[in-house]
Amino acid sequence: MESAGQAAEGYSAVFFMEGSQVAREMRASEFGAFLDGYVGLSDLAETEVRAVLVELSDDLLVQALVFFRIWFDEEGRADSHWNVPIEALAGRGAKGPDMGGGAIRLVCRSQCPDPQYKEDLWDPDMTPGNNHFQAIRKAVEVNNLKFRKIEPVQEENIPVLSAQAEDSADPEESAAAANRSRLAQLIREQRLRIKTLQSVHRDSLSDIQREHRLEMQGLRSEMANLEQKYERQRLRNEQLKKRLAERNEQYLTMQEQMVSGGEDKQRDDANADAEMVLLREQLERRQRELELRDDKIVALEQENHELRHREPAENSILDHLKRQSVFLVAYHPGVGHVTLPYDDIEAYFNNPTAYAADRCGMNEPAYREWLEHYENPVCTHEDEGGKRCGEPILRISQPAEFRPGIDDCCEKHQD
Repeated sequence: MESAGQAAEGYSAVFFMEGSQVAREMRASEFGAFLDGYVGLSDLAETEVRAVLVELSDDLLVQALVFFRIWFDEEGRADSHWNVPIEALAGRGAKGPDMGGGAIRLVCRSQCPDPQYKEDLWDPDMTPGNNHFQAIRKAVEVNNLKFRKIEPVQEENIPVLSAQAEDSADPEESAAAANRSRLAQLIREQRLRIKTLQSVHRDSLSDIQREHRLEMQGLRSEMANLEQKYERQRLRNEQLKKRLAERNEQYLTMQEQMVSGGEDKQRDDANADAEMVLLREQLERRQRELELRDDKIVALEQENHELRHREPAENSILDHLKRQSVFLVAYHPGVGHVTLPYDDIEAYFNNPTAYAADRCGMNEPAYREWLEHYENPVCTHEDEGGKRCGEPILRISQPAEFRPGIDDCCEKHQD
C-alpha cells in the first residue's frame, strides 16, 4: 500500500463501517500490518467487516473510495487468503458522487471494474439519514488520523484581453455550463443509488426466499410425520376390529353349541356361564379400547386440519406475505414478472412450470413445448434416421401464438 505520510502523493486510509457510521479508522500502512498478520483485533474475531479504502488528496479531499469486505478469524487476524487489489481498483473506479473535490472514483459491488472481485465488495447506502458517503465525509473532516493538510498554491492571475477570454466571460454561457455539470453529477448519483437499491433488493429477496423454503420444508416434514402417525394408528385399529370380529364369531359359535347341546351339556352350564362372563368383560374392554382409539383418530384428524389451515406466526415470513407487506415475485418466459398471492405460494413451489402454464391459459405439456422452442428456436423436424434439422427459425415470443409442427419448423419442413 502507499505510505500514508507522503503528502505529495496524497493520503490513504481504511475506515471500518458499522451500520451507517464509521466505527474505526486507520492509516493504510496500519491496515497493511493487519493483512501481513503482524497484528490482530480481538474484538473482531470471527467477524466479516465492511470496510472502505479512502484515498485523499493532499488538501484532504476525497479522491477515491473502494467498499470491500474482509473476514477476521477466531484470533482476530485478517483472512490470509484475502487478496483483493483495492489500491489498483481505486485507480480504475468509475465516476461517483461529488464529495467536495469533484466526482470521486468509486468502486463497489454494483460498480466494479473487475467482475472477479465483485463478491468481495458491497454497496453503500445512499438513503437520507443513513448515507455512507456523508458519514465518510464527516470522518475525513474531523481528521482523527491527523493527516497534514496542504493548502493548494494560489497562482497569480494576470488578466489578458483576448477574443477567446471575452467569449468565455459570457455569464449566461458559464451558468449553462455549470448547470449541465451539476445535472450530469446528479444523474450519476441517482444511477448509482438505483444500482445499490437493486442490489439490496436482490439480496433481501434471496434471503426471504431461502427462509421461506426452509419454513416450507419444515412444515412438509411435520405433515409427513403426522400422516405416518395417522396411518400407523389406522392399521392398528383395523387389526383390533378384526380381532374383535373373530371374538364375536367365537362367542356366537359357543352360544349355538350350548343351545344345540341339549341335556348332555347341562352339566357344563356353570363353566359356560363363567366363560361367557369373561368373554363379555374382554369384549367390553376391547370395545372401550376401540372407542379410545377412535377418539385419538378424531383428535389427529382435527390436529391435521388445524395444521393445514392455521394462521402463520406473527411477524413470520408467511405472515408478512399474507398481510401483503412483503411480496414474492417470480419471472417466467411468456408470463413476465408475477406477484404470487399468499394462497398460490404452495402451488407455485410444488410445480413452478405448471403454475406459469396456467397463468398463460395453457396446459403444462403445451407450455413446455413452447418453452423449448423459445429457449432454442431451431427446426425440430427429424428425418428417418432420427437426426434433427436444427435450422434457426423465428422465435415466437407469446405462448398463445405458438403452433406446434408449424412455428417450430423451418419453411422447408412446414411444406
